[in-house]
Amino acid sequence: MTIREELWEVALDQYGYVTSFDAARLGLPKIELTKMAHRGRLLRIFQGVYRFPEFRVSGRDQLMEAVLWARDPLAVLSHETALEVRELSDVNPNVIHVTIPKRENPIRRTEMPAEFVIHYENLTPQQRDWWEEIPCVTVETAIDQSIRNLPRPDLINQAIDQAEKQGLISHDVAARQRRDVRERYS
Repeated sequence: MTIREELWEVALDQYGYVTSFDAARLGLPKIELTKMAHRGRLLRIFQGVYRFPEFRVSGRDQLMEAVLWARDPLAVLSHETALEVRELSDVNPNVIHVTIPKRENPIRRTEMPAEFVIHYENLTPQQRDWWEEIPCVTVETAIDQSIRNLPRPDLINQAIDQAEKQGLISHDVAARQRRDVRERYS
């Protein structure tokens, strides 16, 4: 199998994207990505993030880019972004929220694209999920994060109601979250 074929296999599960971490995981020299980009076989999106140009563009590309840009295998969509993609409330964030584990050397804001916001939180495996093949926090976690950060209790309550109605959270979780909203915003 050629290097391109190996990377293509990874890209199939990542909306056409591959990273330098993917190359390293496959035992490939990271320089191969740069070489492929110079030859027009890959598009360089960000440092360490590349995309196959022939891969079909979708409306979810920027969400995958945000998760991959964070350069952390545990990065997930989170907060209001996770509520928006699941269509649980009328929240409409103007940035993409991504959560990565806490670390000693946080990402400097000057390195971050303006359309991304990085949050630092050590999530358990039970707080991680997938949405349309993109790593994402669970519905319960997204609502809990929004309770702590979103200044619109009406949108949070809407998300709780929708999640409970759709069976995405239990009645007990919904009751606790409603109580948390009342305490936070009263």
